[in-house]
Amino acid sequence: MFSRILILRFPKSEARNPIVCHLTKDFDLIFNILNATILPRKEGVMVLELSGTRKDFRDGVKFLRDQGIDVENASQEIKRVKKKCTHCGACTAVCPTSALFIKRPEMSVEFEQKKCSICELCVPACPTRAMEIRPSNQTFFE
Repeated sequence: MFSRILILRFPKSEARNPIVCHLTKDFDLIFNILNATILPRKEGVMVLELSGTRKDFRDGVKFLRDQGIDVENASQEIKRVKKKCTHCGACTAVCPTSALFIKRPEMSVEFEQKKCSICELCVPACPTRAMEIRPSNQTFFE
């Protein structure tokens, strides 16, 4: 089983079409949507984990690109610089996956990397800039 986290950027012409469903139906791929912002008549961005055989994966990515969708490997990750964190909790208010949360009764901010969908909402929300985007070691799928 081959699996990668991808960032899809949809042009406004494709934002209303059920493109991702074709990955399962036509290419036997399994997808898990980690984050999505797709608005009608505007561009959209989706972060998803895509799994299947290497051949099906490559064919599915080719299909997406043929539809005008920009496909990128999520070659970055969010890291927290503990020395900069003041545990104010501002990042927890914007985190859609609860990767950032307040540990009680200590009232300290904790970060579970595995839950992070790389949406980057925590980066501008952090007043001390303790949340940073860094390149990951993951290589692209081609």
